[in-house]
Amino acid sequence: LDPVMISTSGHKLIDDDAKAAMIEHVFSQADVLTPNKFEAEALLGRELNSPEDVEAGAKELLGMGVKSVLIKGGHSLAESKSSTPLRSDLNATVGYAQDYFLSTEPPLDADGEERICDGCRGVWLRSDRYDSQNTHGTGCTLSSAIASALAIGHQQRDLVSATSGTGAARAVYAIDACCLAKAYVTAGIGKGVQLGKGPGPVVHTKFPSSHLHFPSIILDPKKKTSETPAFLPMVKAQAPSAESRDKATLGKILLIVDSAEWVERLAKVKGITDIQLRIKNEHDPERILATVKQSQKACNAAGVRLWINDFWEAAVEAGCFGVHLGQEDLTRCVDNGGLAKLHERNMALGISTHSYAELSAAIGVRPSYISLGPVFGTSSKNVAFDPQGLATVYKWRELLCPDMPLVAIGGINDKETAAKVKGAGADCIAVIGAVTKADDVDAACQMLIDAME
Repeated sequence: LDPVMISTSGHKLIDDDAKAAMIEHVFSQADVLTPNKFEAEALLGRELNSPEDVEAGAKELLGMGVKSVLIKGGHSLAESKSSTPLRSDLNATVGYAQDYFLSTEPPLDADGEERICDGCRGVWLRSDRYDSQNTHGTGCTLSSAIASALAIGHQQRDLVSATSGTGAARAVYAIDACCLAKAYVTAGIGKGVQLGKGPGPVVHTKFPSSHLHFPSIILDPKKKTSETPAFLPMVKAQAPSAESRDKATLGKILLIVDSAEWVERLAKVKGITDIQLRIKNEHDPERILATVKQSQKACNAAGVRLWINDFWEAAVEAGCFGVHLGQEDLTRCVDNGGLAKLHERNMALGISTHSYAELSAAIGVRPSYISLGPVFGTSSKNVAFDPQGLATVYKWRELLCPDMPLVAIGGINDKETAAKVKGAGADCIAVIGAVTKADDVDAACQMLIDAME
């Protein structure tokens, strides 16, 4: 619901009686309320001059009966009707369009585990701000795009088989719809043209298809993107030699195993550069650390990089090369100060994604690589998301910065499938059963490496 109370140019469009009627009769029917800064201030009866003000205001707006609210950042916090000076710590944010999303909806995870992108936590969406006057219709376009994206999610879940290979589309909920809509409007502003007098209209383009417009979910709205340190950069195996100078090169395949014994075996296989240890059904910290240290010793001896799935504390203590985190484990890591500890050790970080909002969250952390899965159905892990299919791999490649390695995982068990995934845009494939269940492990590894050439 776009309240259409105050235009982008600052003109009041409805009277107080209409505002009261909208709050009483319409708000409870809305999935997402999308006021701009001035509209939110009019609804709340006070100015919003800081991120803290915006966050508190969003919570109060939820109390008016809407399920979710997105306070738009087309107007920066520097824009005010009063003479209140801009706080010095907000100067860094004026170059961005930052929207704040808050929701009454619980986490998507059935067990209630939170993701960085879950609206119940409060989510800041950031995109670069275009220096353009051609922004007429941005509010209506954004709310329409959110509704359209929500409709895609409903349609996919209601009418399309879970095995159809449209996992990200089936996973479009309110926060995902906001990410897509923000990308759509940002692209439209970038292509805006002057028509007639006054600001020109936002241009209607196509489904988001560029990393230049896709937003990131940020952890601190007061910091510039450049002030958020990137994790150890890695380059694709196919990258030109000039790009790979002084940077680690991610292997063509990433082997995932669940024991130190498997790590010891695979570390000796020719052509293997990266192994991920995914420990299952073990909760004792001392046993986990012992397994990680045993695996790291084998990788050190073989000159192979070891990635630890989820157990970042053990990875830090054992001196591993990198950590791979799922979305819920990323949240726990963030909440416990883990990202700073990984940065202190100059460790690499990979992040799993399954939905558009999760992709925005991963981009905001600035990891070493981003993975997408499951591309196809898999029995190696219980996954809450449906198969993505090759079309989603292609879409992820469009939405990621070209130098960010994309890892595809899930159901990639043979040479032909691996080649198709590479053709769709994956730089590396993560495999489990294709190797651990093979009669000839060395031959299986070489076959997959060849497929990714």
